[in-house]
Amino acid sequence: MHRISCRLLFCLAAAFGVAAGSSANELQVRIGYLAHLPPRGPLLSNVIPEPSDAGRRGAELAIIDSNSTGRFLKQQFELQSAESDQADELLAAAERQHQAGIRLFVVNAPAATLRQLSQRLPDSLLFNAGSADDGLRRAHCLGNVLHTLPSRAMLADALAQFLAVRKWTRWLLVTGSTEDDIAYADALKRAAKRFGHRIVAEKPWSFDTDQRRSAQAEMPLFTQASEYDVVLVADERGDFGEYLPYNTWYPRPVAGTQGLTPTAWHKTVETFGAAQLQKRFEELAGRWMNDRDFAAWMAVRSVAAAVTKLRAADPQAIRHLLLNEQLPLDGFKGRKLSFRPWNGELRQPIPLVHPRALVSTSPQDGFLHPSNEMDSLGYDRPEVKCDLAGEAG
Repeated sequence: MHRISCRLLFCLAAAFGVAAGSSANELQVRIGYLAHLPPRGPLLSNVIPEPSDAGRRGAELAIIDSNSTGRFLKQQFELQSAESDQADELLAAAERQHQAGIRLFVVNAPAATLRQLSQRLPDSLLFNAGSADDGLRRAHCLGNVLHTLPSRAMLADALAQFLAVRKWTRWLLVTGSTEDDIAYADALKRAAKRFGHRIVAEKPWSFDTDQRRSAQAEMPLFTQASEYDVVLVADERGDFGEYLPYNTWYPRPVAGTQGLTPTAWHKTVETFGAAQLQKRFEELAGRWMNDRDFAAWMAVRSVAAAVTKLRAADPQAIRHLLLNEQLPLDGFKGRKLSFRPWNGELRQPIPLVHPRALVSTSPQDGFLHPSNEMDSLGYDRPEVKCDLAGEAG
C-alpha cells in the first residue's frame, strides 16, 4: 500500500510569527523533499526498524534553522514533501513540484530512483541524502546531483583506518545475500587492500532460520576459520548481523553494518556543538537523529549557506559555488566541510560508534593526504572518472 504526503512548511511564520510575504523584496526559497521508501522485506531478526520519517525530519529542522537567520536577511525557506513506496508515484509528485516552480530538491531514495529523478529534473539541483551507492560517486556521476550521505567507500575506509590503528589486520568477512550487502562487502574489500588488511576468509550468509532461536548454536560453527582479529559483517538490512557479537568462534570484536559501525551521524556524537543540534532535533521529532536525518539537514543547510552568499536561489549558481569549494560548511563535526569537485560528495569526518558510545572518528591521525585529510576516505580524484566542477565550467 502506498502513500504520498505533501506538506508545505511555512517555518518562518510558524516559528517566529512573521507573516510570509510580509516584505515585497523577501527572497522565497522553496525546497522539495522527495522520499522513495520501498518495502524492506521480511527480516530474519526482529530488530528496531528504521523510522518512517527518517530524512524528512532532518530537512524540517534545517528549514527552521535556516529561517532563524534568514529572517534578518529577508530570506524565507519553505519545504514541500512527497513520500511514497512506489517510484512512479514519487516521480509524478516530483514533476508536480517542478511544475510549481521548485528547482532545489533533497532526495532520500535508492540509486535507481535518484537516477530517474536526475533525468526528469535536468534543470534542478538534487541532493542525495538516501543512497550510499559507490557508482554514483565514481563512474556514473549525475551532473545535477550532490551527495550529503557518505558512500559505502567512505564508510568502509573510515572503519579500515581505525582497524589499522588498532592492528586488527586479519579479517573474517561475513556477507548477506542482498545486492546492498554485496556492495557493502565490495567496499570493505577495497578498503582492506587500501589500508593493508587481509581477509582470511569470506563466508556468505545463506541461512533463513529465526536467529533469535538458533544464533547461539549456529554462529560459533559458522564463524570457524583461520585465526582472525575481527569479524567484518555486511548486512545492511539487519537480517543476521545483530547476532554475531559474542557468538563468534574466536572471542573477537564485530564491525561493519553491526557492532562497531561507521556512520554519518549518531546520537553519541556530542562535541563541537553537536549536542545542541541533537537536542533541537529530539524536540522536533521525538527521537534520535540518524544518518539520513543528518544528510537531509546538511543538504538544506548547504542550500541556505549558498543562498546567503549569492543572495539568490538559482540552482546552477548554487551548484557552481558548492563544487568550487568557495563555501566552507559547518556540520558540527569539528572541521569545515566542502563538496569534492570531482564527484560532488560531501567531505566529512565519519564517527565510529556502537549503540551507546562513540568509539573514534575518522580520518585517523597519521592518515595523510596531499590536499585534504578527509579525502583519505572514499574515492579520491585519480580514482574517479567524473569531473563535475569542470563540467560546471
